Order: sequence, then C-alpha cells, then structure tokens
Amino acid sequence: MKRPLSELHVAVLLGGLSSERAVSLSSGEQCALALEGQVARVSRVDAGRDLAQVLTDLKPDVVLNALHGAWGEDGCVQGILETLQIPYSHSGVLASALTMDKARTKAVLRQAGVEVPGGGLFDRHEVARRHVIDPPYIIKPNAEGSSVGVYLVAEGDPTQAAVGADDWTYGEQVMVEPYIPGKELAVAVLGEADGPRALTVTDITPTKGFYDYEAKYAPGGSVHRLPADLPPHVFEAALRQSERAHAAMGCRGVSRSDFRYDDVKDVLVLLEVNTQPGMTPTSLVPEQAAHVGMGYRDLVRWMVEDASCPR
Repeated sequence: MKRPLSELHVAVLLGGLSSERAVSLSSGEQCALALEGQVARVSRVDAGRDLAQVLTDLKPDVVLNALHGAWGEDGCVQGILETLQIPYSHSGVLASALTMDKARTKAVLRQAGVEVPGGGLFDRHEVARRHVIDPPYIIKPNAEGSSVGVYLVAEGDPTQAAVGADDWTYGEQVMVEPYIPGKELAVAVLGEADGPRALTVTDITPTKGFYDYEAKYAPGGSVHRLPADLPPHVFEAALRQSERAHAAMGCRGVSRSDFRYDDVKDVLVLLEVNTQPGMTPTSLVPEQAAHVGMGYRDLVRWMVEDASCPR
C-alpha cells in the first residue's frame, strides 16, 4: 500500500459460511485487535452472502481476509474483492481455488518436483463400504481445512462409516492417502518482493492421539517445537520445498505448508498448502514469525502493507 498505514480504513473479514467459522472468528478478532492503534479505523465484517453490499457501503481502503475454508479461502471472496477493486491480503483467486482442491494441488506440486503422498479421490460411499487402499490410511475432504472431517483408519480398523453418513457435508468425493508415520511439520512462508521466504520449521506433537481439529485449536492440544529438531538436510528441504510450493501454486502474502516426515525411512512429504493460515492464539504462523523476530502486530501490519488487487 502506498498510503501510510495510520491513514487506512481496514476491514477485517472473519467468521464466514464454512465449517471453519469458529476458527476464523478467533483469527479475525486477533488480527483486528492487533491493527487497532496502527490504522485509522478497523471494521470487523462477519462475511455473509451480502458481503459485496456491506463492503460497498463501508468503503474500506484495504481488506484483511481472515476467513478460512470454503467460500472465504477458495477464490470466491477473492473474486468479490477484485470485482470491487479493493486491495486484499493473502492469495488471489487462482491460487486460492487451486490450493483448496487437494487433488489438483498434488498435481501441481508433483510437476514442481515436490514429493506428495500417494492415494487419490474416491466416492465417499465406496470408502465407507470397503478399504479402497490398504490401512493405515487417512481420509479427508478434498476441499476443507483445519482437519475438519479427517479420519485415521489404522490397521485392523473397520471402514469409516461417518464418511458415508447422511449428515456428511464435505462433498461426494474424499481424498484417501496412505498414512505416513513419523513427525508432523509445518513451515510458514512470506511472499516477499525478492521471492518467497520460509521462516522456520515447527515439529507438532499432539498431546493425545491424532493431530485433529481439537489438537490444532484447543489450548494444550499439541506441543510445538521450533525450530524442529531434525537432520539438517531435512530441515533445509522443508524450507526450500515450502518456498517452491508457494511459488508453484501462485501464492502471495502468507502461506503455510504442512508435511509428514518418516524419520525411519527418511522421507519428507508435503501434505497441503494453506493460503489462509490460522492467526489464533495457538496458530503456527504467528508463532514462527515471533521466532524470527516479527511480533504479532508486526505480522498483521505486514499483511496489510502487502495487500494488493489486480487491475
């Protein structure tokens, strides 16, 4: 942004329509609080179907997009913002749509030389009836985040009936991937003028069981170790692959890449790229930013200053 930050009216989009609404409300509130005192005005906007009209009436100078999941993270809201010609934070229409589709993300990352898991898309009813690949494996929606609707099917387990239930709302096809034992890793990336810059690597250990929604967002649900205690070649590979993924997917602003590292077979696999990473008190990106000397207020300010809109 060319104007001084202190003169800007910033609308923070939060809440929204997806299954990740609760996380977005937390992310957005934290971002809004961080902006107060740094900008001229902060407007909190719970993004609904009337978003275009609300923003037309508000006339913000910049939008900080703190939405997560469908509609807010998949290119739809980004399209509204570009139609209104309001500069906004994070990735644009194409990158947002692409990264929300796990199958297409894998295809792009493979082409870019990034190792991704095997498996593929299957009809959810078939997955509920039989083991479509050998256990252990992971089932997850093809277009959700925050570990919503994710299941681990271990060796000896029956199929996951919930995937075929009438109240399943995450699409008719699900991603089924081999379970990769070992460490859960994450890397935040800032899209800077001279290219993507990975911050550090976090090793995430759930305090009990699987790294699910509760482990991600409940206080004490997981332990974060940063920088991760990894062999130097693995640490470096995670940084470089995150930067490569950010560039290959066409991301801008902040992204976060999630990995599994099999420390027995020495195999590092990138699971997915997040274009709207969480900004809650337990989130990974602000924690990594703080580790490299960028406080929460500085990070949020950077997001606003990085905002743009194609003309």
